[in-house]
Amino acid sequence: MNQIEQYSPTTSKAATAEAKNVYTKVIWRLMPFLILALLVNAIDRVNISFAKLRMVEDIALSDAAYGFGAGAFYFGYILFEVPSNLYLQRVGARATLARIMMLWGAVTVGTAFVTTANQFIVARFLLGLAESGFLAGVILYLTYWFPSALRGRITAAFLISGVSAGIISGPLAGWIMSNFGGWLGLKDWQVLFVFEGIPAILLGIIALYWLTDRPAEASWLNAEEKHVIATALAAESGKSTAHARFIDVLREPRIYIAGLVYFCIYSGSNTVSYWMPTLIRGFGVEDLKTIGMLSSVPYIVAVCGMYLLGRSSDKWHERRWHVALTMLVGASSFFLLGFAQGNLPLSVFLMSLGAAASLSAVSLFWTIPPALLTPATAAAGFAMISSIGVAAGVVSQIAVGAIKTATGSLYMAFDVMGITLVVGALVLLIAIPARHLRERKAH
Repeated sequence: MNQIEQYSPTTSKAATAEAKNVYTKVIWRLMPFLILALLVNAIDRVNISFAKLRMVEDIALSDAAYGFGAGAFYFGYILFEVPSNLYLQRVGARATLARIMMLWGAVTVGTAFVTTANQFIVARFLLGLAESGFLAGVILYLTYWFPSALRGRITAAFLISGVSAGIISGPLAGWIMSNFGGWLGLKDWQVLFVFEGIPAILLGIIALYWLTDRPAEASWLNAEEKHVIATALAAESGKSTAHARFIDVLREPRIYIAGLVYFCIYSGSNTVSYWMPTLIRGFGVEDLKTIGMLSSVPYIVAVCGMYLLGRSSDKWHERRWHVALTMLVGASSFFLLGFAQGNLPLSVFLMSLGAAASLSAVSLFWTIPPALLTPATAAAGFAMISSIGVAAGVVSQIAVGAIKTATGSLYMAFDVMGITLVVGALVLLIAIPARHLRERKAH
């Protein structure tokens, strides 16, 4: 039985073909835009890791201040993550996602004009406020359109685009900074923020005309197509659209357990994203284009890993061990990184493997929360899990910056991230038994 048959309202070949056509139409309407939006989002979030290589002297930015600024982003993100997702339910995904894109684009452009370390920290905090609710909002938005039989693969395709940004962002940043320094009197790192902030503003404007809040409101679907989607969604969640009280969501222990696991995963993947160029320069590489190219290698490996692991997870209908073992591979690579000092090929290999494992674990992890939560708790639950997880962005970045400043090396910081990944894998295996996922899926 293929995936289309799993969510078809009937088992007839005609109904299966109709469902396949409908969802193919929905995928091609929504997913290219959402994938592009996440691609731009990821590029705008981590471009600071390349700008830092030039900003250090211009605005007197220390490693500790950089780490604090990187963490300030997540502090702002956390503050509005849950309110943004709850507000999405009230005003709709179209207006919410458009607002988020236009604001983060404007703040990214504005970051080009900071002149002190304190202004940099404020700009990163404001970027976190602007972006809050984007990832959790899209994850929720996908549940409005796709049944669980498709949602895992659709979600993975969406999240892969964020990792794919790592393949593009390094070479792109190196190219922009190497060729456009002095444009309109701006320095190379300033041009980077301006060039990479404008696309987000344009996407936000387009979203107002391209996205549709719910299938029932889609003018590009006919009545029969809307009925196919509604029937598929109703078959797995019932017809109730009631939302749980927020206080009830706060009392759900599985949200905190899942949030803790995501916190551990995000600590590893986030450290890779923000400190990889600095680590590569520590290998003795100074050329910006070379740093950019080497920075893309872990993301290429990660995209391949995410695809293969996603297929394996779907094939075996197993999530926990796939996530946990991936985290342990990442931890092992980080632990060994310090022993490879002075060996550039081995260092790049270990960094690539650790980064790929950490980033792959993010995609695999997001197949678990939909099975843990009911439709009534999904909106607030996704946002809560995301908020707890991205708190790692505050803690890990401040910790890494402090360790780098105190020791002059990033290797100890990566050891700490490795320990965090091990803890997260153990929590996942011990605190979320496989039967919990089966029980919730059966509701």
